[in-house]
Amino acid sequence: MDDRSVPNRDLDFICRPPAKDNLGPLIALWVLSWQEAMPEIDFEARRGWFQDHLRGLESSGFETVCLDRAGALIGFVILNPSTHEIDQLAVDPSAWGTGAAIRLLAESRALSPEMLLLDVNCDNLRAVRFYEREGFIRIGQGTNALSGLKTQRMRWTASPR
Repeated sequence: MDDRSVPNRDLDFICRPPAKDNLGPLIALWVLSWQEAMPEIDFEARRGWFQDHLRGLESSGFETVCLDRAGALIGFVILNPSTHEIDQLAVDPSAWGTGAAIRLLAESRALSPEMLLLDVNCDNLRAVRFYEREGFIRIGQGTNALSGLKTQRMRWTASPR
């Protein structure tokens, strides 16, 4: 099902900041979503890396927006509004196709209305297609430092450049 085919699907989504004293659910969701998207990589083994990475991002200006539905965390986005960079966008696989990712992008665009930048793993075809549908264009390529996998650099702008 295409996210766009569900009218008013995001009315029960609630955006909020993360619970600073309990990042466990956010980290668990990161592991779950990435493990589903790229099962050939052991993301459970990267749990500690992500926790440290998250702390580093927060200390360098990144903000986290969590998305709840019916009182449960179903997604989050981590971005730096001043550099327009999205570092992570994760949605619980049980919420894929519900509009959750579109809602997180809408929150990202509200925080960084001129432009958004991100890197996406080329092998994560679902994510690549999603970002393209949402108006992102490919502007470069690279390599993920942890996995060695190829990435695409993508950009969304409020007006075409």
